[in-house]
Amino acid sequence: MPPPVNAHDHGYGIRTLDFGNIDDALETWIPGLRLRPRTDPYLEALVAFSRLAQTGVGATMHCHNSLNIDRLVDEAGAVMRAADELGIRLALSCPLLDFDPWAYDGGPERLRPFLDPADWKEISASIPKYAPPMVQISAADAVAAGNTSPLIDVQYGPIGPQWCSNALLEGIAEASAATGRRIHMHLLESPRQRCWLDRRFPQGVVRYLDDIGFLSPRLAVAHGVQLRPDELELLAARGVQLVSNPSANLRLRSGVAPVVAMPANGPAFAFGLDGTGFDDDQDLWRELRLAHLLHGGRDMTRTFTAGRVFDAAIHVGAKVLNAPVNEDLVLVDYAALIADSLTGDLDEAEVLLVRMTAAHAKGLYVGGREIMRDGRLTRVDYDGVRAELLKQARADVPRLAGERAHVIKLAAATRAYCSGW
Repeated sequence: MPPPVNAHDHGYGIRTLDFGNIDDALETWIPGLRLRPRTDPYLEALVAFSRLAQTGVGATMHCHNSLNIDRLVDEAGAVMRAADELGIRLALSCPLLDFDPWAYDGGPERLRPFLDPADWKEISASIPKYAPPMVQISAADAVAAGNTSPLIDVQYGPIGPQWCSNALLEGIAEASAATGRRIHMHLLESPRQRCWLDRRFPQGVVRYLDDIGFLSPRLAVAHGVQLRPDELELLAARGVQLVSNPSANLRLRSGVAPVVAMPANGPAFAFGLDGTGFDDDQDLWRELRLAHLLHGGRDMTRTFTAGRVFDAAIHVGAKVLNAPVNEDLVLVDYAALIADSLTGDLDEAEVLLVRMTAAHAKGLYVGGREIMRDGRLTRVDYDGVRAELLKQARADVPRLAGERAHVIKLAAATRAYCSGW
């Protein structure tokens, strides 16, 4: 069958729990990303992409994590090299942000009252500084110019409207219209984001984005947990795609996306793991099962059908990545799924959504090349690259031990600040 597409992810070779960032509400979880070890971005991406390919996923959206625009071109090049060597399809979302780091509604200074003065002095030294909008957009364009692989698509990646100035959002809208380049952005993930964006944009953030020409079929938005019905209708009218991330939204306590509340005309939706799958194993098949159950409703007739799930995971996912459909194959050990079946007329899609896991994916072909056979990668020594990545990560543990105290204090300050909303 055509493999499902992981339409929103961050390429965690070292997963968040492994470096000590335990699930929490989104805003208090974000400071824990400071504990990410410093490793080679090529190895990080190669391990993350290999982990996916071993599950039968041959295409992924990679929202790059670097916030240093001076390193973006080099790091993006390393990520693209990893995808090319493995042989998967990749959409690379280049990170763009310049507004409100650390805290919504005023930036880092909002956290100052919740920190000891000595801690504030020490922690505030790491407040990021951002390049002007056009410098960042030009860096993303440079990444695209350096891409030579037909399996890779480079996209603009504004992290989210709460972290972007109006000037940056408007610049991205203009650049996308001029170049035809797609945009991939987080949108209205948590209740706190909804609260802050409603204050910042009295007309509504989705209406603002439409007014500046940001909404188009070239845009995909991730999460969308807090979207209202009128906003869903506007996204549908503009041809925007929504990428739902059920496990991540549950693990970071953001809620459940209003997938079943979408109007009949859309928006079209896909699914992504967001680097935090339900079992932390990057198994997109289990993610599809979760979505199928989560949005199944309580009526006598199911409207969120298996057909809709696979259409979202395959066809809409491919659109989000700007990739072709039906040129790739995943081989499934279907006999193992129905080994005890007493009837031969089961709907295959229903069987997959009840029982399919990564272990049943036995082969993967992307663009005519064999990527995985009998559950093992054919082009990459996964165990070897994973061991090398872990070696690099463990070498950074002494630095991370000192950083952990900052993370604990910053997360506590964030919790106290947001609790008053």
